[in-house]
Amino acid sequence: MKPTPLLLSASLAAAHCFTQASQAASVPDNGNRAASQSTTVAATTGAAIAKLYALDCGRVEMADTGFLADDGSLKGVPGKSVVPCFVIRHPRGDLIWDTGLPDETAKKTPEPDAAFRFSLKQTLGETLKTIGLTPSSFKYVSFSHLHFDHAGNGNLFAGATWIVDRQELQNAFSVTAKERGESPHYDKLKAARKIVIGDNSPYDVFGDGSVVIHRAPGHTAGHSMLLVRTARSGAVLLTGDLWILKESQERRLVPIYNSSREQTLQSMAYAEALAQKTGATIVRQHVPEDFDTLPVFPAALE
Repeated sequence: MKPTPLLLSASLAAAHCFTQASQAASVPDNGNRAASQSTTVAATTGAAIAKLYALDCGRVEMADTGFLADDGSLKGVPGKSVVPCFVIRHPRGDLIWDTGLPDETAKKTPEPDAAFRFSLKQTLGETLKTIGLTPSSFKYVSFSHLHFDHAGNGNLFAGATWIVDRQELQNAFSVTAKERGESPHYDKLKAARKIVIGDNSPYDVFGDGSVVIHRAPGHTAGHSMLLVRTARSGAVLLTGDLWILKESQERRLVPIYNSSREQTLQSMAYAEALAQKTGATIVRQHVPEDFDTLPVFPAALE
């Protein structure tokens, strides 16, 4: 499927982000506060004091999900997905994980015959007000990756510290990202304070094992997951675009546009092993059934 060049239009941009590949590469660990073996243990036994809010930041209806399986098994099969944002509240600061479809999507009416129909009931800024927050409230912003439907409101959080995988940062402001219309949604982060995560090194956001970012390359070269531990509800593993559809996990479906098939399969195995080790519930972020298992906003997982 030949992608349409991205414009600022929500429909064109998101369609393209689902049909473009990133360049895979490998970089060494840069020595930032990486979660070493001791921190990995902390993720299992450390303080569980984080609260997780799941926000509905858009919906997507796809006429054909064939591009989500490189084995051809989904050709002609329609599908639906949710586009979530996650707010993690912690005594040491607030983190937003993924920022959903751009707020301007709320002003657009989906075209009935479009290959991708995007919808957004309420802007992210309006949704955050429900729990007394604004974009300037956040100490940290981070993304599973920088595709349009995950970083669509990145510019709202330019005042936060951006926690970013080095591979993702390397590609974030490239000519290709600009031409695809991706970087305009987060280009204000270029001047933001940054914490850069090195290769294969989980990063403990608050230093207590309650919120840890794990690399899971394959969808993009710098794709990541977020492990969040709560006091009463246990741990959840937010897996970004590792499994975009419900059937993607069991059938090991790999989108045709992923940066590396081999890395994708390795990351799938890593995520499942991590969930088993920590007792975490896997949340496949785009799967409506998974999203619906989380407390309905403004309630939180505590």
